[in-house]
Amino acid sequence: MWSPYKNRLKRDLERWQSNGWVSGEGRAAILADVESSGREFGLAPALGILASVLFGFAAISFVAAHWEDMPRLGRLLLLLATIWAGYGAAGWLVVRGHPLLADAAILFSSGMFGASIMLISQMYNISGNPSDGVLMWWIGTLFAGAMLRSNPALAFAMVLVCTWSFFETSEKNGVHWAFLIGWALVTAAFIWQRWRPGLHLSALALAMFVISLGYQLSGGHQHGLVAVIGGLAAAAAVAMEKLEPDLDAKLDHIAAPLFAYALAVAFAGLFARQFLVVPPLVDLIALAAIALVLILAAIAYALSTGNRGALWIGYIGFSAEILTLYGVTVGSILGTSLFFLVAAIIVSFLAYVALRLARQSAGRGRPA
Repeated sequence: MWSPYKNRLKRDLERWQSNGWVSGEGRAAILADVESSGREFGLAPALGILASVLFGFAAISFVAAHWEDMPRLGRLLLLLATIWAGYGAAGWLVVRGHPLLADAAILFSSGMFGASIMLISQMYNISGNPSDGVLMWWIGTLFAGAMLRSNPALAFAMVLVCTWSFFETSEKNGVHWAFLIGWALVTAAFIWQRWRPGLHLSALALAMFVISLGYQLSGGHQHGLVAVIGGLAAAAAVAMEKLEPDLDAKLDHIAAPLFAYALAVAFAGLFARQFLVVPPLVDLIALAAIALVLILAAIAYALSTGNRGALWIGYIGFSAEILTLYGVTVGSILGTSLFFLVAAIIVSFLAYVALRLARQSAGRGRPA
């Protein structure tokens, strides 16, 4: 559990208790549940993670410096000993009650496993694509993270899956559909661990993969497909949140972050379709109108549901759309002042409509 959230919750509970909204027993029960719901991530574990990375580089540098002076059997034994030393340290730290420092030791062993793959390939002159080594690396890291229940190792496995896919895409110059297999396996481990930050990492990786499809399919002319995929995913998130709230609750309220990531994908597709493909002026105006309406609708929905992530994506998307559209069209169909005047009038009108709807809703909710 992240300390800022817990500290904010403690302050809120103190205020709620002083106002009589929460009893002392209820406050204690809530804090106890928060304490038991996750691990505390403080300064010491963070420094431990950084130390594991530095130890890994130190070990790799030492081995590389003395690599030619050692016999092959000695090299193999040294690499294996280094890997298992990290796992042994992790077990010792777990027994001592330091699970996050144990995660740092597991991360160290995962890093040494990847270094061992590279060094052994060099030692035995094993030729192959670099992506094959990364493939073995992420599989081993995923196995270690799942068996030892290490969230940082699983996060590292997702990073390696993305790296593997990047290498494969660069080598074959096409869509690397096998990425979805690696992504699904690591995401399943995140779900098994019930680690929400890991699910955010999975969502980000999948969103980037979907966005990349627009640049790879049909010679880079499938940005419209990306926008459609993002729009359908956003609609599915809204439907789940509004029509199936019980299901959303069972799934730990994934509809809100799903809507935010889907919105980002949809806007990325629309933006590329407008400004990277360079459509005719009439098509550009139509696409820009569709994009602005959808963005403003997304902002309104985010405000009504308290979805901060989607709200910020909407604000950024609106700003990017307006500024880029201005840069493309100024001097042709609109002058500088007229452009911003029209945009301001449209947004002001929508704000007025939203205010009237809010007042009507509040009026219907008042007791007679």
